[in-house]
Amino acid sequence: MTFKPVIQEINSSDYNEDSGLYQFVVTLTNQAKCRLFFSKDPEWKITAVNRLLNIPCPVCRKDYYCNCMSKYAAEFEQQMLETNRLP
Repeated sequence: MTFKPVIQEINSSDYNEDSGLYQFVVTLTNQAKCRLFFSKDPEWKITAVNRLLNIPCPVCRKDYYCNCMSKYAAEFEQQMLETNRLP
């Protein structure tokens, strides 16, 4: 079974306009939450993805930190750019 992350909700978490760094907390359709780090220099580019520990990882099913969501950074970036929710 392959995992396809689909963003359901986007919340702005933190930003630093001087350095062009932004953080967003997204909720996926399976209720997993991730923190997305973006840079705007001059175009939007995802720099990191961290899974928040509200449920076990939907990929590896571990209940502690893993790097599985980093593999899907391109999909997260594409969905964020398509929704036009970036400031």
